[in-house]
Amino acid sequence: MRPAVISDAAQVDQRVDNKIRQAGRVNLEQAQTVAVASVAAFGLALLSGVAGFGGGVLLLPVFTALFGLRAAVPMLTLTQVSSNAFRMWLNRREVRWRLVGWFALGAVPLAVAGGLLLAHAPLEPLTRLLGLFLIGVVIWRRRNPHPRRPADRSFTAVGAASGLGSALLGSVGPLTAPFFLAYGLTRAAYIGTEAAAALTMHLAKIAGYGAGDLLTRQVLLYAAALTPATLAGAWAGKKIVGRISERVFVMLVEAGLVVAGVLFLLGG
Repeated sequence: MRPAVISDAAQVDQRVDNKIRQAGRVNLEQAQTVAVASVAAFGLALLSGVAGFGGGVLLLPVFTALFGLRAAVPMLTLTQVSSNAFRMWLNRREVRWRLVGWFALGAVPLAVAGGLLLAHAPLEPLTRLLGLFLIGVVIWRRRNPHPRRPADRSFTAVGAASGLGSALLGSVGPLTAPFFLAYGLTRAAYIGTEAAAALTMHLAKIAGYGAGDLLTRQVLLYAAALTPATLAGAWAGKKIVGRISERVFVMLVEAGLVVAGVLFLLGG
């Protein structure tokens, strides 16, 4: 009987060793994933800090490759809350709060609805349509370099479209850019106002994701781990944007619109 007992004990020890090694591999893979995601989050938060948008659009493919689309969208939203809040605070003296209010009036209810629809919505057609829209906007701006300034109340419709699209696609910051530019906002005023408007939308999206059971423990932990990188990127972007001219700033935004449009088309 003794050899059998020894054999059973050896098998138990082997299973324990296998579980320990497996746990070690999982922890290493998770650490590597967080490291890659943090580098991407820093660089693209810096881009958002300079251009006022773009980080979320470019970060979504990275997060999707690492975590899968259904986890990537709410995770991206959580990281954008900290990034937008910090950008808003850094540019708080230039924020146009009246526009933020009109934007939030349309964005909040549609963002909640979009958050609830995420688990079942067909994303591919919407992604391609948005890509065509963004490229078309740049072409239109080049043909009409001095567009008519939109009315304050029109930002309710902008917010509604942005809230729904952002809840389904993770980020549609480029969608709002043409309207804020046409209003005459540039540099700190543009970045701060866009960030404040986006913050209201992202908070509403989180409520929708929570109601749809998309805020899993993994999503919350990864989002918390990536927050320092997004804050550092937003701070670095603020240091850069004050050193470029308004003409260069607008050119950067338009270039970002084209890149984002192409990515949406390819991603669709």
